Parts: sequence; structure tokens; C-alpha cells
Amino acid sequence: MSVRMSRRRFEALVRRAYAGLPAAVVARLDNLDIIVQDAPGPESEGAMDDHDHSDAHSAGDGAGDGGGLLGLYVGVPLTERYGDGPAMPDCIYIYRRPILAMCGTTAEAAAEIRTTLWHEVGHYLGMDEQDLERLGYG
Repeated sequence: MSVRMSRRRFEALVRRAYAGLPAAVVARLDNLDIIVQDAPGPESEGAMDDHDHSDAHSAGDGAGDGGGLLGLYVGVPLTERYGDGPAMPDCIYIYRRPILAMCGTTAEAAAEIRTTLWHEVGHYLGMDEQDLERLGYG
């Protein structure tokens, strides 16, 4: 099972998922980059080892390109920020090939992109895995 999709189309689906975020959530997003990568890179080193300020969304079976890692938030969650000094932007990575490898249709890919993006935004806002699971974004 794997859907074929151009990078351009995939990025359009990420933009659509972002546009579907509630206005109250978008209003809280500040200094945040959303990056589409084909597969996990150096930023994902140890992401599945529960490092301090990086939270990952992965496929349950670890199948597909990238060992099942679908997305990653790297930064300091809003709930843990102190001070007002300038900071590097936080980043949400969305991994194209792993998502496409686990999806059989464009509709499935769009749904997984949405779930992955919303999961990582949840980490940015300070939610943990249990919170995200309760909301359906686990």
C-alpha cells in the first residue's frame, strides 16, 4: 500500500490541513516553521527516545520509509517558555515518504497529513501524548 503523489500536491495538502486549524489555535502560533521533508533527517535523531523538547508522531507498526516517523515537533512548547528574548523558530517537520508509504489513496494521505500536523501543533501548544490521544490525534 503506497500512494504516489508529487511533492507539490503533498505540500498543498499540508497547507490545506494548516488552513483547517481552528482560528483560536492559529492565533497562538508564533515563530513556528512547518517544513516538508521527504524523510527524517538529522533533526529526528533520538526523536523516539523521548528527548526533552522534541515530540514525534509515528506510525504504529514502524513500516514505511523513515521507520514510521511521520512528523516531528522541535522546539520549546508554549507551556514551558520563559522570557521574551529573541528565539530561533520552533519547527514542525512533516515527512512525505513515510506518510505516502502507509496510505493507499490521496484521501488517506490527506487525513494522515492532517492528523500528523495537528498532533505536532498539539505538542507546540504543550499537549502530551495522552492529551493528543484523547483528542483523536494520537
